[in-house]
Amino acid sequence: MAKVERIVFWSLVLDLFAFTIPLPLFPRIIEWYTTREITDPNGFLSLTLNFVSAIRGILYKPSLHSKKWDIVLLGGLMGSVFSMLQFLVSPKIGSLSDKYGRKKILLITMIGNILSALVWVQSTTFASYMLSRVIGGLSEGNVQLAIAILSDVSSPENRSKALAHVGIAFAICFCIGPPIGAYFASKPLSTASTFGYELNIYAVPAIITLVLLAVETVFLILALPETRGKGIKTPQVDKTKTRGNPITQASKTQSVEQKIETLKSLRSIHLLFLGIFSGVEFTLTFLTFDCDCIYFLHVDPRLTPLFYTVFDWNNKQNGLLIGSIGIISALLQGGYVRRATAKVGEGSMARRGVFSCVMGFIFLAIMPNYVSTNLKMAHRLLYLGATCLAFTSATVVNSLTAYASLQCDEGGFDPTTGKPAKVHPQLAKGKALGNFRSSGQLGRAVGPLIGLYKSSLPSFRQHLMRFLTACASYWTFGPTYTYATSALAMFALSMHMRKITRK
Repeated sequence: MAKVERIVFWSLVLDLFAFTIPLPLFPRIIEWYTTREITDPNGFLSLTLNFVSAIRGILYKPSLHSKKWDIVLLGGLMGSVFSMLQFLVSPKIGSLSDKYGRKKILLITMIGNILSALVWVQSTTFASYMLSRVIGGLSEGNVQLAIAILSDVSSPENRSKALAHVGIAFAICFCIGPPIGAYFASKPLSTASTFGYELNIYAVPAIITLVLLAVETVFLILALPETRGKGIKTPQVDKTKTRGNPITQASKTQSVEQKIETLKSLRSIHLLFLGIFSGVEFTLTFLTFDCDCIYFLHVDPRLTPLFYTVFDWNNKQNGLLIGSIGIISALLQGGYVRRATAKVGEGSMARRGVFSCVMGFIFLAIMPNYVSTNLKMAHRLLYLGATCLAFTSATVVNSLTAYASLQCDEGGFDPTTGKPAKVHPQLAKGKALGNFRSSGQLGRAVGPLIGLYKSSLPSFRQHLMRFLTACASYWTFGPTYTYATSALAMFALSMHMRKITRK
């Protein structure tokens, strides 16, 4: 099924390019809408910014550039809205793909994505732009359905290798897409009116996104076969090639109840990891805000954050740093991870990635202390931290996803009767993997914000959710405290993950 894997990979590349190009535009778009609509105190944007300002005022009261911080926080809220919608809709998309087929549901979600881009092109008000984000959040199903398709056409022994295509596509697109978006951020339309129609000031990247999505849809119609229920003929596998992977072997002997329990554990780990990781990841917005590499150094005993320009990097230098993370992640996934996972198991590989994240956060926590005394050492610590985070990006989510897919019923046909094999409702691939992705999207939604959900979580999750207040921590205490406490949270999660490596 190498052909299907290639089709899925290239469709993901098109989809993720369309997704990543707009990311650097958020602050510019909000500033543009602010200029147009701020005079209307009862407008949707003014009401939203007042709400954001009230939240920011509780967490931090800057003496300078308070409006810029509100714009940054609003950008984070916009991302959280998208992830929250994904949290709500992912299980339903997965269930529908189990019932009606992967290809049919994928094409329906693509129609929604195209509609989202069309609304963006003509969104001259903040309310219409948020409508395009809502439509996109409710429609995005390419990644989760790609995972289900790759799970359909791969054997348990080759599952991690097949799903590595998803991670490689992410690494490539997040390396190239944002710089393209950043270029257009500096090239807004000179006039918002074209051919008698008023367009968004960043209609050019919106049109590029629309074209990419249209091409992807046509490509999927012509090239992608239906994979639901097809299964694959599982060949006799040389045990010497898989005996080092306890996860693959154990998943074959687990009962239905054990598999369901394992999926619950994996969803919790996915939620906690992305909650912590995306929360700290969001603080990187502050480090590079407005294209300046700015850090808040906690130097005042009264916990007053101060502004310091550390490296004074330009856009090219920042792009090289971000690009290097993507390149390292893609190389690791295409080489080391695909080969090593078969030997150590998906759970152990995910835990290695979490521990690498611990080390990366430690390096970033130490770095500000060297900025004024040893700039060369600060650079080294920055790149060491970035390399560790690249390893984390290459391993954790993909390994957890592969592990979750191994708990699902494989479907296909009964070798004895020739009839379709029975699938447990909770272990159907679309539904189970949709629920798994939903948990991660919840983590991405709450990670950059205050841990509002901690009061309803069990004690272990509640303890770790306290670290999801990354924005407030960064504003109040600075990077050293934020990264150090995040490292402790990740270390606690790594210890918690020991049980899945022993299953």
